[in-house]
Amino acid sequence: APQFDYWKGRTVEQLVQGFVRVGGEGNLTVGCYLYDVGFGNETTRLGFNVPPREWRRAAHKCADAIYSKLTGELPFFDSRIAYIAETGPKGKRVKRLAIMDSDGANHRFITNGQSTALTPRFSPNYKSILYLSYVDGNPRIYVYDIDAGRQRLITQSRNPTFAPRWSPDGQTILYSMAVAGNTDIYKISASGSGTPVKLTTSPSIDVGGSFSPDGRQVVFESDRSGSQQIYVMNADGSNQRRISFGSGRYATPEWSPRADLIAYTRIAGDFRVGTMRPDGSGERLLTDSWQDEAPTWAPNGRVIQFLRTAKGSGKTSIWQVDLTGSNERQLPTPVDGSDPAWGPVLP
Repeated sequence: APQFDYWKGRTVEQLVQGFVRVGGEGNLTVGCYLYDVGFGNETTRLGFNVPPREWRRAAHKCADAIYSKLTGELPFFDSRIAYIAETGPKGKRVKRLAIMDSDGANHRFITNGQSTALTPRFSPNYKSILYLSYVDGNPRIYVYDIDAGRQRLITQSRNPTFAPRWSPDGQTILYSMAVAGNTDIYKISASGSGTPVKLTTSPSIDVGGSFSPDGRQVVFESDRSGSQQIYVMNADGSNQRRISFGSGRYATPEWSPRADLIAYTRIAGDFRVGTMRPDGSGERLLTDSWQDEAPTWAPNGRVIQFLRTAKGSGKTSIWQVDLTGSNERQLPTPVDGSDPAWGPVLP
């Protein structure tokens, strides 16, 4: 145990202590402890036996336990991020699917860039990634099996297709498709079987569907009112209603894993990331840069990741901000990054 009197004299409230030992078979034993200095007792103890390649994951699990104990919030460090890695000149970008840990480590390219990849999303069980790909100019929605290294086709069309999204149970996929100049939201079985079901019928551009955590509702954007705004509907397409009424346009809505907020991009001169409640109240902008967009939630619903485009150079990078709006941080990526998608806490 630590010398509590020593730390009390330095006005320390909480103390983290840990160790790493090498076992006989080369595995690492990682231990971490959290102490309340004022009360002089241990509040958290964790231990892991991991192969050396997973030392970072053990550290993330320790961080999650400490974070949860001190804040009362659910963890998010032991998670992964899918995104689009971008290289090449501005008018001829190569866009590859890539994945990494929540802090940017253990980076891995998934596709080779021969066809453009867009808008990835981890499946709820982390076994696969849903994404949109353009092959020979035609859009196709794929599910990539991470362990097997293979992809399977869900649906394809000559019509422009956008923003595929998982349902919370992983059984259904939402996407948007433009037919004869009218864009609507569809859903299809995650197996790719059956006929797609059209959920919207308004003579407008309806895109960007995102399920609520219980799977009962969908938030999406539509210009049916004359400008881009946010709407909510039931998962079967019924009871469509507008929830955004502020100045400017609203895009890329995504429901929080906690169900309490919806993140979005507000376009009023600059692009800024904000949040609102599912009924449209409590609107709050979190960023204030030239072009911030495409928010994605941490597993605990308390941190948001987004795409930032630099003015002038057009370089894209991935940033994150917490719900106070005061703690921004750029994630390191080996090349430019866009379309971030934060997965759940690893099983």
